[in-house]
Formats: sequence, structure tokens, C-alpha cells
Amino acid sequence: MTTIHKLLEAQGKQGVLALGLDRDVVEAASAYMADEENGLGFIYSGWAQCALPHRRLPAHEAWQMSSDRVKLIIQPGIKPIPNSDELEHVGVPFGAHARLILLFLQTEAIRTNSREIELGKSLRQWIKRIGIQPSGSSARSVRDQAERISRCRLSFHIHNNETGTSALVNQAIVDGALFVSEGGAHSDKSYLEVAKLSEGYFEQLRKHPVPVQEAAVRAIANNSAALDVYIWLAYRLHVLTQKRLVTWAALKAQFGPSYKELYHFKAKWQKPLALALAVYPDAKIEVTDEGLILHQSPPPVKPRLLTRKPA
Repeated sequence: MTTIHKLLEAQGKQGVLALGLDRDVVEAASAYMADEENGLGFIYSGWAQCALPHRRLPAHEAWQMSSDRVKLIIQPGIKPIPNSDELEHVGVPFGAHARLILLFLQTEAIRTNSREIELGKSLRQWIKRIGIQPSGSSARSVRDQAERISRCRLSFHIHNNETGTSALVNQAIVDGALFVSEGGAHSDKSYLEVAKLSEGYFEQLRKHPVPVQEAAVRAIANNSAALDVYIWLAYRLHVLTQKRLVTWAALKAQFGPSYKELYHFKAKWQKPLALALAVYPDAKIEVTDEGLILHQSPPPVKPRLLTRKPA
């Protein structure tokens, strides 16, 4: 992927597009290279190994997926039906907007060293900075995903293959939330204004944060699969001491559990991988018939930047 960055430096975006390369990948690489901000984001390392679903599930349906060390289970929350004694499932969070909200919550918690996070205008500003207009259907999606995140419960089952030990992180993401009526006291439309990360989740985040570049997230913000790959590479590559083969079967288990056939996953996953590499120029990987060969690479966020306050 280094080639596309060198081509952009030498020929510019229009020149590279004229070569017939994938437009989305070129646009992502170009946007990343042109971004002059040095904003940082932080996310719990568990999300680098297991992720949210990409598409909406039935509201009552739980979500689970596994990697080689972690199994994630997310149970959907419930809420009362307005003007009724009955309850309804809210559904598991999904897609790019849910990932961006999670990144915002965790980044703010690390930045302020506090579990309590003010949303409101700050969430709108951050979403807009990432590249999503907080209006119309996008605003409705952000509200929906924020509520799903605040009400769901997750379990990270973590297994250490070297020692044979295992651990369970079983908690809500958000411990307390304020839902403010959008259309008056009797409206059933509400949005998250103030959030408080659960104590257990906050402690895990503080112990195991993965730093990411806001510019990279901004360039691929509309592609949930690419965000997952980027976060995974940011977590894995810089700690390697030798090259590591990750088989296509293992990649499918982590990134494509909804695909029935391995060859379908391999064909579809090439695009998210290319997008992630477009915003991580220092990533060193090889795509082979067996899977991906990962090589030790510089982290996407230089260590000296971590001494600064996150943006």
C-alpha cells in the first residue's frame, strides 16, 4: 500500500485516479495525507479483537463473535413502551456510527480521566469533525446508536493461550445516562445527552487503551469494516517481535462471521483491508493464499504524540 502514497505524492489525486485504481481507496489515502490535524482517539483493546455487527439485527437478537483470544457477546437492552406497561428490545448497536460514538466516549474518558462524559453539543461537533453531518437521517442514526450503546450489556471472554487462564469482563458500557425528550414530555424520541461509562469498563479502558489517529478514522468513517481492520492493525502490528501468519479462516471468524462461505469473505474483505492500509501507510503486511502475514510495523500514533493531550 506504500505505493499509493508515493503515487499520490508524485502525481496528485487526479493523476492516480487516472491510473484506474479504486476510487474509494485513493480518496481515503488522499484525505488522510492532506489532513493536518493531529487529533488522537483511544479505544479499549477488546474492540481490536472483536467488533460490533455491521448491519442491523432483529431487536431481540444477541450478537456474538470470536477471535483467537477473545469472545464477545452483546445482549440488547430493553426500554418501556411509551404510554404502556410493556417493554421492548432496543437492539444491539451496529455499523459505522456506533463505532464512532464508542470511539468518542472512550477518547473523552481518557482525555478527561473521568467516567462522566458530556455529550450534547460536543457529540455533534465531534461527529461533524469526523465527517458526518449531524442532521437528517444521520442525526437519527446517531441518536439510535447512542441509545443502543447505553442500554446494551456486553461480555468479553478473554483467554490467554500461553498460560491457559481466562477472564470475563461482563458489564454495561454505560453505567448511567440521561435521555432528554426531543419533542416534549410525551415524545418517544430521545437522545443521549450525558453518559457515564461503567466503572469496570472505564478501568479496562485505562489499562488497555489503543491509540488511533483521528485523521485516519475521519478518512474511513463511513465504512465500519475498514474501521475494524484499522483498529486491529493499530493494536497488533507494533507489538510483534516476528512475522505472524493469520489464516483466512481466523480472519473470517473475527471479521466476517456473517459470511457462510470463506471465498465470499475473502473477496469482500479485500476492500476494507485496502481502505485501512490507505490510512496506515507504515503497516507492513503480505496478502497470501493462506492468509495475511503481519510484520512488525511502527504504530499509527507516534509515541511522542501520546505525551500530548488528546484532541
